[in-house]
Amino acid sequence: MLMSNYYHLCNKNIGRPVHIRTKDGKEHRGIIHRVNNSHVYLQPMPSNLGGYGYGYWGSPFWGPRPGFGWGVALGSIATLALLPLFFW
Repeated sequence: MLMSNYYHLCNKNIGRPVHIRTKDGKEHRGIIHRVNNSHVYLQPMPSNLGGYGYGYWGSPFWGPRPGFGWGVALGSIATLALLPLFFW
């Protein structure tokens, strides 16, 4: 698939959970936060740990927060799969 096709697919599905595998074999799961002409930015998936025995990892000072995310280069994407809303 061409880079422009991934751009349009990601742009149409902002806010949806995805699974991305890059050409070097790395896998990324997250929710599409934003897209520009070179990268798609993902937010981490919400966890269902419930807070039992995990200390302060749910505090606002530790771990991923809603604004936290990472970018994946559109040119490095080998496959992109949209995930169902309730897969976890």
